[in-house]
Formats: sequence, structure tokens, C-alpha cells
Amino acid sequence: MCCGKAAKRSRPVTRTVLTTLFPSLFLLFLLPWAVMPVVAVIPQPNAPVELREVSSPELEPDSALLDVELSEVCGTDVYLQQGRLAGVPYPLVPGHVSVGRLSKIRGTILDVEGRVFREGDRVTFLDVHGTCNACWYCLVAKATTRCPQRKVYGITYGLDDGLCGGWAEQIYLKPGTRCIVIGGDSETFMAGGCALPTALHAVERAEIAIGDTVLVLGSGPVGINAIILALLRGALRVLCIGAPALRLDVAVTSGAADVLNFEEHDERERLAWVLERTNGRGADVTIEATGAPDAVVQAMRFTRDAGRVVIVGQYTDHGPVSTAAAFNPHLDLNQKHLDVRGCWGSDFSHFYRGIQIVSDPLRSGPWTKLKNRLSRYRLAQANEALDDVAAGRVLKALIEPKR
Repeated sequence: MCCGKAAKRSRPVTRTVLTTLFPSLFLLFLLPWAVMPVVAVIPQPNAPVELREVSSPELEPDSALLDVELSEVCGTDVYLQQGRLAGVPYPLVPGHVSVGRLSKIRGTILDVEGRVFREGDRVTFLDVHGTCNACWYCLVAKATTRCPQRKVYGITYGLDDGLCGGWAEQIYLKPGTRCIVIGGDSETFMAGGCALPTALHAVERAEIAIGDTVLVLGSGPVGINAIILALLRGALRVLCIGAPALRLDVAVTSGAADVLNFEEHDERERLAWVLERTNGRGADVTIEATGAPDAVVQAMRFTRDAGRVVIVGQYTDHGPVSTAAAFNPHLDLNQKHLDVRGCWGSDFSHFYRGIQIVSDPLRSGPWTKLKNRLSRYRLAQANEALDDVAAGRVLKALIEPKR
């Protein structure tokens, strides 16, 4: 990846003074405490990312410091920079899915099996933090993604909350953060990234049965992971409608039986394409993973009567369905006797199971093939990474802070 224009890097006066005034021998002992982690910050909506140096945190009991190796740049980060998510505490350090090594632990941190983490362990962590397990949504609805106390690293934790995003040399893992050891290599895990648990949740909601024909709308990271997981779940075949061509090539590599570029075909042609491949009925299950409101209506139309539709691509508010979509509740939904299900975010179970799958030598193959599709960027190239993700020029962008 060629270098983009580097963001201006400011240095605090205190660091400059120390370098100038003290002898080098004394600095040998002072520097471990003087070095300040560099972070990439979105200062406010629609502003470019800038680099800052921040103070290292004082660790609370049962907390840790993570030296970041890789952190993802996903569609949510694009929306954060565009100011399209509500309740975001700017300035913000993005990067909600990351992997690295525990460099410092204060107290004891355990995994779900009760094993103790050690300094030097390579881990990732659940980006969702602070779920209360005491409210109505947690205890009655069993929907922890709707917990009002829920916070997310790199999204709803801002810079004022500390080193809480992955576009940084270090992340502060607050007490209660759920860490998981990376059993395989970090690149294979990041090939799935945040899309892996999201797609796993969608496939789970879809209740795919052995022998089903599944249609995935969208060929971005969530769509690609949905293809892989639908086949693991027992789908006989998976069709994909998406764009651009490079992402459709990845869809085929990931197991899609056939693909269609929606940029080259209107809705009527897309429907005909689906019907030709499903004996005139439509898909048994359709998973919408596009982020386009009109695709929700199309998902219903492309699904057979009494089929299932899962909407996972509307994580952020993309606005209402257009007038041109001409949604008809009777013809598009009720008469078809469809089961339509929303799917928002993911929880620890999806994150944990996703990591187990990509760490398993027999099942990690599809993600291993995606490793050559990863595009790496330095912290100073964060704006370039956002632009490439927004334009669909890359399948998966990763920030490598130590690069």
C-alpha cells in the first residue's frame, strides 16, 4: 500500500523539553515513563483523522494494557467519521476490533474457562463493554445488545474515556473486558474481523436448514462472512448479489455458487436471476447485508413464500425506503407469509464462537484464503484507509500502528 498524505503529528512540550535538557544517560532511565502512545483521532464529525500523543493510563485493578498489532477499519468507522451514528462522544479513537499482546496487567484477568491471562499473551477482546446483566433487556428479553448501559470500544467510548480504540499503539482494557486468546495467527482472525460475529448472528437468526438455498445481498465483509457461515450451517448453495467485481470474486472464492453484479442489472433483472436459480420460487433464506434501505424490500421480493429474511445491513440509519421501491405490505410481506427478522450487532457468544471457528485448522480455510486480500495502513494513513473502505476499493483494511 503506497503512502498517503500523513496527518500532522503534534508533540507535547513536555517531551521536547525532556529531550533537550537532560543528558542521554539519564534519558535511558527516564524514557520508559516519558514515551506517550500515539493515537489516530476523529476530532469531530466530517473532520479528517489526526494523530495525537496521549498519556499512558494508570491501570485499575484487574485491567490491562494491550500493545496493538492490528486494528480493523470497517464501514462503521466510515460512518463515525461522517457523523452518522448517534451518541458518539467525539473526539474519538476508532477501531473496535483489534488484536495484540498484553504488555501490562494489574491484578488478575480470567477467560471464560477460568484460565489466567499472562503478559505476552496474544489476545483480542469483545468490543462491547459494561453490559449490566441486570436490566429488563439483559434478564427478560435476553437481548444484551439492547442494554442501555452497553458501551463499545472505538464507538461509544471517546478519547476522554482513555485509550479505548484500536487505532493506537496501545489500548487500555478496562476491568470487566472479555479477552480471548488468539489460537491461530492474528491475520486469519482479522480476515473475519468485526464482520465475523455480526454474520454469525445473522446466520443464527436465519435458522438456515440443511439443504436451503441462501441468497446474500451485499458482498462486503459481512456478506462474505455470511456466505462462509451459511455453508458451514448446512446451506446447499449460496447466491450473492453485490458489487464491485473484486468483491464478487471474493464471494466466489468464499463459496458462492453464483454471483450477480447489481450495478449492471436493475431490480427486475435481479429477481429474474434469482428465480431462474430457485425453480421459480425464490431463495429459502435471504440475508440483507448492504446498508441500502431499498435492498430490504428487494430481500423480501427475492425470497420464496413462507421463507425467512434477515436484515443485518442497517446497523446505522441509512434513511427510509425510497418511494421508487414501492413497498407493498400486502404483496411483499404478508401475502408471502414471510418471517422477517432484524439483527443488530452481536454479543460475546457470537464473538467467542467465531474465534473458535477461525482458530480451527479444519474450518479456518475460507478465512485463510482471504488473508491475501487484507490491505495494511500505518496510523498516518488512516484517512486513506477510510477513503478506500468507503469507495469499496479494498475488501478489508487494517491499521498497523507499529508499522
